[in-house]
Amino acid sequence: MEKPATVAIEATRSWYWLVALISEEGVEVKLAHPLKTKLIGEAKIKTDSMDAHVLAQLERTGFLPESYIPSEPLREKRELLRYRLLLVSNRVRFKNRVHDLIDKLGIVHPYSDLFGTGGIAFLHSLSLPGVYQKELHRCLDILPFLDLKIKEAEKDMKAIQKDDPRAGLLMTIPGVSHLTAYLLLSEIGEIDRFYSPKRLCSYSGLIPSTHQSGEKEYHGSITKQGDKYIRWALVEAAQIAIRKDPVLYAFYEKLKHNKGSGVALVAVARKLLVSVYYILK
Repeated sequence: MEKPATVAIEATRSWYWLVALISEEGVEVKLAHPLKTKLIGEAKIKTDSMDAHVLAQLERTGFLPESYIPSEPLREKRELLRYRLLLVSNRVRFKNRVHDLIDKLGIVHPYSDLFGTGGIAFLHSLSLPGVYQKELHRCLDILPFLDLKIKEAEKDMKAIQKDDPRAGLLMTIPGVSHLTAYLLLSEIGEIDRFYSPKRLCSYSGLIPSTHQSGEKEYHGSITKQGDKYIRWALVEAAQIAIRKDPVLYAFYEKLKHNKGSGVALVAVARKLLVSVYYILK
């Protein structure tokens, strides 16, 4: 039996594996955008065969909303990035657990950073009752291990981007570190797939939502749809950028006065992403 020329699949958690498996058979794979194929998820009658039929009809008529399929090297870069973010997230959880523990026992300390050299020495000197002492020491034992693994991941990331001249160019943007540059290159992929900076901002969920009724148009908060990693990285970078760049600071302060600090920070993040777009172009 002849193999089909194209297979359309809906994006799921395991789509990386599925794309690789089907591609090995020499079949072109198209990934359907999950949010734009809501008719599948919201159907009254839902079976695998009906889902497949809908996808086939969308592909046949040219209306299949496709998602970007990154190359294997790019998927590996993303995997490393998300592994590091997982480690950082777990480190924050354990630090918060230590804070909760000593707050629960009413322990007061003078350290602004409880996990600096002095703060760590203070924590090791504490004598807590029963299970609290064991929990504290176990948390303190885990933190150095997480620090080590984060450094190892960052070393791997630096080695990968060392040969990419685009990383150095992105780091000329205020607030963009080598880790942010790595994240942007990994998550954006091929910049030519965005025909304007507005499309890149939309992909990252950094544009305001729009509601229109008749001749009236309303703009709300940002959509938060799209690549959450780019959005998070640029908002973090914006907080540093307004301290480094006087022009961005003036823009932030003016908008902050009218719209509030949150809206102003997102607007700065969007400006940074526009700069990213033109640099990569």
